[in-house]
Formats: sequence, structure tokens, C-alpha cells
Amino acid sequence: MATTRRTISVLMLPWLAHGHIGPFLELAKKLSKRNFHIFLCSSPVNLSSIKIPHEYCSAIELVELHVPSLPGLPPQYHTTRGLPPHLMPKLKMAFDMAGPNLSDIISDRQPNMLIFDYLLPWVPEVARSHGIPAINFASVAAGASSFALHSIKRPGDEYPFKAMSLQDHWMAKYRNQMEQASESGMSDTERIMRCIDQPSGLIFLKTFRELEGKYIDYLSDLLEKKVVPVGPLVQDPVQEDGDHITEWLDKKERSSTIFVSFGTEYFLTEKEREEIAYGLELSSVNFIWAVKFPVEEHITLEEALPREFLERVRDRGQVIEGWAPQARILAHQSVGGFVSHCGWSSVMESMKFGVPIIAMPMHLDQPLDARIVEDVGVGLEVMRNESGELERKEIAKVIKAVVVEEGGERVRNKVKEVSIGIRNKGDEEIDE
Repeated sequence: MATTRRTISVLMLPWLAHGHIGPFLELAKKLSKRNFHIFLCSSPVNLSSIKIPHEYCSAIELVELHVPSLPGLPPQYHTTRGLPPHLMPKLKMAFDMAGPNLSDIISDRQPNMLIFDYLLPWVPEVARSHGIPAINFASVAAGASSFALHSIKRPGDEYPFKAMSLQDHWMAKYRNQMEQASESGMSDTERIMRCIDQPSGLIFLKTFRELEGKYIDYLSDLLEKKVVPVGPLVQDPVQEDGDHITEWLDKKERSSTIFVSFGTEYFLTEKEREEIAYGLELSSVNFIWAVKFPVEEHITLEEALPREFLERVRDRGQVIEGWAPQARILAHQSVGGFVSHCGWSSVMESMKFGVPIIAMPMHLDQPLDARIVEDVGVGLEVMRNESGELERKEIAKVIKAVVVEEGGERVRNKVKEVSIGIRNKGDEEIDE
């Protein structure tokens, strides 16, 4: 008589950022193939943008988490996408108040375990009150994670890997970010420490050993826990979006075009837009540039960019306001470079599709991710001046070096090698 394997149910709770929800959804897909039933939990505004492929509909359920609405933070702002930067501390405070609703969800759905994001230190306590284990899943690099944890746990010691050294202006900005508290009075440093101090003996990380082996091992040493790399977790391109963009790319030569995007959470200043625009113009390389503005900012592309810029670059450049189908663009054969903020999900995406990275980090852990990009050899960083400002000539120089010049061949070959490794590995990492 055949035996039936018991399905294990898992409740997943990511932070309210698109760059975090995506990896959780990809992990959910992989777990669903291994006899897990997944409840993916987030705010209604975030869930409205998630499309579950048909083959996963019976195994992955979307569950609404009701985040309290605070003054000045209505439900449409219960996401980091388009969130005005000054409201980020308030969003963290509101999410910290969602514990009672999470408890109700656990009572209703009865999951066997909970997988939660690293910015949510209140979650393990809720899980413990229901007698279920909670495992931390960090969709960040092992290099960035170990650097942050080293600075907290071993502040007097030098970080052991020279490749991760930051320019002075980045180091000052990084320290300030780590110490800045939300309106609930909790800094990111405190959030991280409270998450890792919870009793689970392991932590999941969005990475793979061939890429970050030394950082994974050092992070495990710092945590005194097993660090389980669960792979790059990159979403496949969605074919129904962005046809007009791919039609434009179809007319360009192979590897002749760069994609420029700085993620869903960072909004360029007027000065940054100006330097990037002139840098793109000076490079003479074809480009697609996704420009985003905060929800409450009403400005046209013509007003946001240098005078007559759009007219001057119209034959070789496309500027898109708002969202762009990033995976589909990076997968296109005409794309030969990615000017990226180096959010970890974007780095993984670029590597999977074999696209060299022109690293232009903006904040948070991105400067550390850019160091990993250079250390691994899959891209080059646009270095800033001593004041931490971008300069158009440096932008143009690095774009040409990566995409056009012979000196960039090493980077182009390395990212192709990494891409083949990611594709060949498939789901092996998650089974280890």
C-alpha cells in the first residue's frame, strides 16, 4: 500500500518591499514543488500586484495582512513602492503594530512553521506564542550581511575581506543608516540583532555558495548558526508585459544597449538625474532608462531631465516613466549592460541573464553589493568624487569600459560564465 507524504504548511511574511516580496514568492514556488503548502502574507496593496502562475495556484495562497493605518500613512502607502522617503520610518512603525493580525492569521491557517524577513524582530515572538518555529530568510547578500554583523559584534576588529572596503563617504552614510531609528524607536541595527538572537539554529539566505562561499562561512561564524543558501531566486521574464520595449530592442544590435534602473524605492535627486543623463549622452551607447518619482510628486520627464535631452537622444535612447519589465529587458539579446543601484535581487537577475553590471549604488546595503560585483568580476563600479557625488564623465567612462571597450571583455566573459553556472545549478542549492 502506497504511503502519502504529509504536506507541510508554511506562512511567509516578507518586509513590504517589492525587492523582498519577489524572493519570498520564488522561494514559495520552489518549496511548493517539495510538498509544502505556502501562505504568502502581505498588505493588500502589495498582494494586488502579485500574479501566481497557474501551476502554483493550488499550492500558494495569498493572505492579506492588515497593517494599521497611521495618520499620514493610508493603505495605499502600505508598500515601499512609490513611498515618499520621509514616510519610511512610519511604515516600519505601522508594520511593527501588525502582530495581533498575524496572530489571528496563524490561528486561522494553522501553519507548521513561519518564514519571516530580517527586519521584523516581533515575528518570532508571535510564532512562539502559537508553538511553531520561525526561520529568518534574508534576501540580502552574505557579504553585506556579514559586514553589517561584524561592525555590530566585532567593532574593534578589521573586517577580514579587503574587497568590501568602502569609500569614506559611503562608510559615513552606512553608519548613519544603521543607527537611524523608526518612529517606534528601533534602529535597523537593533532590528537585525533581535532577529538573529531568536532561537532558530539556521537562517536562509538568497545567494549561492559558488558566488559568496567565503562570506557565507564568515556570516555563519558570526551568527553561530547554520546559514543555508537557497539560490538566486530569480523570476522568469513575464512575456505579456512590455511588448513595445522589446520591439524597440529588436532593432538594436546584439549587446549594444544598456538598461538603467535604480529600483522601486530610490528616487534620484535633480542633480543625480542631470549627471546620469549627460553621462548616458556622453557614452554614445543605446539605452533604456526607467525613471521613477514619488507618488505625490507631479513632474513630467521633460521637466525632470536636462533641456532638450530627450530630443538629442531619441534615436538611441528610451526613457520610461515608472515601471519597466526588468527581467524581460535583461533577457533580451540586445542588452549588453545594466546600470544598476545594486539591490541584491537586481544583481542576481543581471547575473542570471549574463548581463554585465555598471554599479551605481545609492543607499542601504547597495554600496556593499557593488563591492561584491567587482570582487566576483561581473561588473565595474562608477566611483564618486570625495563629496560622494556622481560625475557624468565617470559614468560615461565606466559604461563604455563595460559595454564597448576591449578592456571590459574580462567582465563580459565572467558574467556569462556565472550565468551558465546559475542556469545549470537549477534547484540543487535549495536541496542541500
